Amino acid sequence: MRIEGDEEVRRPILKSKVFLYVTEFFSGMAVMAAELGAQRLLAPYFSSSQIVWTIIIGTIMIALALGAVFGGRWADRDPDPDRLYMRVLVAAVWIALVPLVGKYVVLLISGALIVSVSTNFLVIAAFISCMVIFVPPLFLLGTVTPALNKFATTSLADNASVVGRLSACNAVGSILGTFLPTFVTIPAVGTFVTFLVFSGLLLALPVVYFLSAHAHRVACAVCAVLFSVSALCSPMTGFAFWMNRDTLAYEGESMYNYLQVQNLPDRTILSTNVLFGVQSVTMKSDEPTGMYYDVALAAPALATRADSALILGMGTGTYARALRRYSPQTKVTGVEIDGRITQLAGEYFDEPGDIDVATYDGRAWLAASKERFDVIMVDAYQDITIPFQMSSREFFRLVYDHLTDGGVMVVNMNMISDGRGSINEALTDTIASVFGADDVVTADVPDTTNRELFALKRAGASSPSIERRIAAMRSGGAQLDHAVQQVDPVFRPVAVDGDPIVLTDDKAPVELLGMRAIDGIIAEQAGPYREILEREGIGGLLRAVQ
Repeated sequence: MRIEGDEEVRRPILKSKVFLYVTEFFSGMAVMAAELGAQRLLAPYFSSSQIVWTIIIGTIMIALALGAVFGGRWADRDPDPDRLYMRVLVAAVWIALVPLVGKYVVLLISGALIVSVSTNFLVIAAFISCMVIFVPPLFLLGTVTPALNKFATTSLADNASVVGRLSACNAVGSILGTFLPTFVTIPAVGTFVTFLVFSGLLLALPVVYFLSAHAHRVACAVCAVLFSVSALCSPMTGFAFWMNRDTLAYEGESMYNYLQVQNLPDRTILSTNVLFGVQSVTMKSDEPTGMYYDVALAAPALATRADSALILGMGTGTYARALRRYSPQTKVTGVEIDGRITQLAGEYFDEPGDIDVATYDGRAWLAASKERFDVIMVDAYQDITIPFQMSSREFFRLVYDHLTDGGVMVVNMNMISDGRGSINEALTDTIASVFGADDVVTADVPDTTNRELFALKRAGASSPSIERRIAAMRSGGAQLDHAVQQVDPVFRPVAVDGDPIVLTDDKAPVELLGMRAIDGIIAEQAGPYREILEREGIGGLLRAVQ
């Protein structure tokens, strides 16, 4: 069984099977590059949690499976390689247009769903976005392998060898399509250009194929023009295309994050991954930030001493600057996994140059260190992007062991969510299982969705409790105490019921718990618009948002 002999005459480039194997190689590479690019494209809108990764992988596997079924059927029915390379041509151009139009599609889908979906918004919005943006081109690429097997097979005697070689080419291409975006192209030139690089390599295959046969020149020209338009326009729009470009000081990507620096009249802010959030801030005056950093200053005020502090999730050093101002004797050590953020801290923010910042995962750093600190701030959570390894009982036991007697841990839990099964209940129960419920309090940050948790490592039974320390702080006259009194946080003791939810390294479903909190926030914010939609229809909703 083999392809018809006249195909080799009509398409001389297929006389040697090398071109078929090259096609398989670059097809596998493009699939994996598109998958990694999908995660970076969706992260600024839906976070980079395991939930989003699961949706991306699942939808892409659906597309590839369907492509394999239909690709084999089409190849048996009409073994014409022109049809295969036309599908590759369309897939390549589609992927090339993703950076130009993909972000608009994501926002359109999100806007439509936010006023119509009550629960599981993140899952539904991410799933539909993946289905619309990535399933069509990857379905087409899924048809490549069975079709190439049809064209590369000359007889049943060597069919298994052909399949093996094609699989090997696909696997090697997939390996490069996995490592190159993560370690080379995305950190160097960004997600948009990464899409263009790998779609351009894929596009070259059908263009060479058709031009060598003097066929479909118009289609090749049109696709080349579309690719060029996307290549010229995509890098200029950016993720935050609606933002005032005069205030956007920096927009780029690292190995871990989408990064955005805004230079506003009263402050400079850093956003990572979620476009509408603030990860770090530098004020241009002596005013407090109005964010959770101000409330978190209670940690050194509550501790027996404040000679040393460790910040897990250093960012650009907002908390370190606050400590330097109100507690100048405190020696600060920072840990930040993203080295590019540390670089931005020096370029756009006033991070003190004498603060030691380690580029490391927070938990791994703790495991390798023997130092102890008076204050440890855990600031590594962002919406539902909560590293499970930094939310478990084992992690908080590490923090406890690295605190001095009378030391205080402060955790930015980020999302205010209450009730049975909430992410904050799980985190609070977990921390209370290590520190003891009597030595744990929380404080909500006014006008934000942040909640700060404070946990005291008591030196002994006779050591002052955290409630006595709060009372002493409020009556104190130190500069640090005065700074906390300006914020006037309301501290609440925690209550652990008879069936606490304790997160462990083995079981910590932080993404699912966090998703419930997001649904609650969306329901609260979008509720009025949903009522308008039900009462006045689309026209009324459009008038309301204008």
